[in-house]
This record gives sequence, C-alpha cells and structure tokens, in this order.
Amino acid sequence: MKVTVIGAGNVGATCANVLANREVANEIVLVDIKENFAEGKALDMWETSPVTYFDSRITGSTNNYELTKDSEVVVITSGIPRKPGMSRDDLIATNAGIVKTVTEQAIKYSPNAKIVVVSNPLDVMTYCAYLTAKKPSTQVFGMAGVLDTARYRSFLALELNVSPKDIQAILMGGHGDTMVPLPRYTTVSGIPVTELVSKERIEAIVERTKKGGGEIVKLLGTSGWYAPGASAAQMVEAIVKDQKRIFPVCTWLQGEYGIKDLYLGVPVVLGKNGIEKIIELDLNDSEKALLKTSEDAVRKVKEVLDGMGVVA
Repeated sequence: MKVTVIGAGNVGATCANVLANREVANEIVLVDIKENFAEGKALDMWETSPVTYFDSRITGSTNNYELTKDSEVVVITSGIPRKPGMSRDDLIATNAGIVKTVTEQAIKYSPNAKIVVVSNPLDVMTYCAYLTAKKPSTQVFGMAGVLDTARYRSFLALELNVSPKDIQAILMGGHGDTMVPLPRYTTVSGIPVTELVSKERIEAIVERTKKGGGEIVKLLGTSGWYAPGASAAQMVEAIVKDQKRIFPVCTWLQGEYGIKDLYLGVPVVLGKNGIEKIIELDLNDSEKALLKTSEDAVRKVKEVLDGMGVVA
C-alpha cells in the first residue's frame, strides 16, 4: 500500500509524518520540485522511526513521479502563498498551473488513485484537479472541512474545558470566511452544544473558526501546517482503511442542496472508493441563506479560473 504526498513544504511534510507515525501505508512517497528537499525531509522523518516506533517506509523524490507508481491515494499540497503585490487572479493562475501539472504526473503513474487536494484557494484548486484528472468526481475531492471542523471543535473544547475527543460537529460551504459552521448539529458526548454554551459565545467561536487560518498567519507570519497536515492525513487514513468516516469534504455537487456544477464542502461518507455518499442535511432557512452566500463566493472564483483557460 502506497500513499504519495506532493509538496514537501510544511503542510505536506506534516501530512507525511502523521501518515508514517500512524502506519497508514507501507510506503509513503514525498515529492517536491526543489532539489533534494523531499529527500532530506523524508530521511529526517525516517530517522525518527526507532524513536516513535513505526515501520512505514518514507521516500523522498525531486520530481521523479515514477516512484509514486500505483499509489492508492495522492495528496496534493503544492502551490504558493499569496505574495505582496500579487492579485487574487495571479494566485489562482499560478496555483492552478501547479496543480494541473502535478495532477497530470500523478495520474500518469497512478490512474486509479484517489486525489485529496489541499492547495489553495481550496475549492477551485480541487475543481482544477478534477478537470485535469478526468476521473469520477467521487475520486477527486478537497480537504478543508476536516480542518475547519477541527478548529471549531478545539475552540469549543477550550470554552467548555472538556476533551476535544467528545465534541462532534459538522460545517459546510467554502474554505474561508464564508464557511458555514452548524451549531445545531454540534454535540458534546451527545449533548447539544446549545445547552452548554450561550448563543453569544457560540457565535464568537463560529467567527473565530471562520478566521482560524488568518489568526495563525497573524501569529506566525505564515499559514499553519500542523492542523492542515494532520487533517489531510485523517482523510487518507479513512480511505486506505475503508473506515466509512463521515467528514465535511469539498466535493462536486450535482444538485445536492440545490447546488450544481460546483465544488463545495458538505458532509460525506469517506471510504476505500473515495466519496461513497453525499449526506443531505435538512437545513433551516438561516443555514440555507449562509450556504447560498458561500456558494456565490466560491462560484465567482470558479468563474475566474474558467475564464483563464488554464485547464482545457
């Protein structure tokens, strides 16, 4: 069993490290365009194996996709952050070109792989990978909701001073300020969170969740990587081990929730075949309105990519 992580930066390296420590696959291949970068990261991780007790072999590669052949899952973390003076359209064009190239290489050697996209802007980069891979949409999807839900649950755990293990939650929509956390579907060991936390505090936690990525950037001067990397690894584990986990995942919608031809975050069942089922929740009018706002925001970015002609 082989898993490939493309992009050996902070997020990709963290994902590979979590996969190795959890022994999700026999072999983990880390690929990067920078000379010897993935090789060095992989070697450093492997040298921890006698300390943290794992057997998964980690291999690094500088753009040698032959080493990724027959991967069960490919995680794409490649891309650049937005730089000073760079417009949103510039970022979309640059990262779409990167995602297109690495997807083509990955599919060449692993045509049956499930593809998990982590690159930003997430929803439209997942769409880019889908167009490039020319695979069923159930096998090409994005990691955002798992990360956003993790942040939401971690903040609630701090608020209640309880274990985050006991908090279950779902959120929907795009990855960013228009995401839609759903307090009505949030529980603590089966207890509705609305019975434990005031409406005002829940609203504050929801707002903090929406800006969770930005909070990390303000503190570090760069995007976070531990939570994103671990979240991607959790999705990979659900696929490889056929766990049938219910996660919020960026997936291609074809009429679900009244949304068509758009990648957007919704709850799904994730297993060995990728997305095995899309779960449609009975949203109230307020939740529907928030989801519509998120849909509109993501669709605008999608239209920008469509207009560029980056992906045929």
